[in-house]
Amino acid sequence: MDTTVINILCLILLFVGILGTFLPVLPGLLLSICGLLIYKFGTDADLPMIYVWAFSILTAASVVLSYVIPAKTNRKYGGTRWGSIGSVVGTIVGIFLPIPLGFLIGMFAGVFIGELLHDSKDMNKALRSTKGAFIGFIYGTGFSFVVGVAMFLVVLLNMFNII
Repeated sequence: MDTTVINILCLILLFVGILGTFLPVLPGLLLSICGLLIYKFGTDADLPMIYVWAFSILTAASVVLSYVIPAKTNRKYGGTRWGSIGSVVGTIVGIFLPIPLGFLIGMFAGVFIGELLHDSKDMNKALRSTKGAFIGFIYGTGFSFVVGVAMFLVVLLNMFNII
């Protein structure tokens, strides 16, 4: 296959991966890392392996952090272990719901329900905890977005022999 076609395919994957960091219907950084790997191994690119390793580690960290950060920020905003567990369980259940943004709705519902199961009389605490989970989601999404943009720029700069 022509190198130009492969380069264009890689840039498309990287760009769609960036979109996927905040559009939950796309696999985000997994598409970006695929674009990076195809660029590295599908062309005669002289991209150093350190970039492949670094972005692979950051992508794996992002996947883990997308579950952990909302659970931790939930606790920072007064949530309990119940809300943290609800966050993880709700996210996993929400992935399988046939509705748009199911994982996100599941995460928030999980935190809220978990906190109400812990203390059914304190709805304000459950709402604060859910707010913490939302802030954590924003942090995690921001991290993934920055990693995706960095991958895109590294490949683009390497294509033009800048790095």
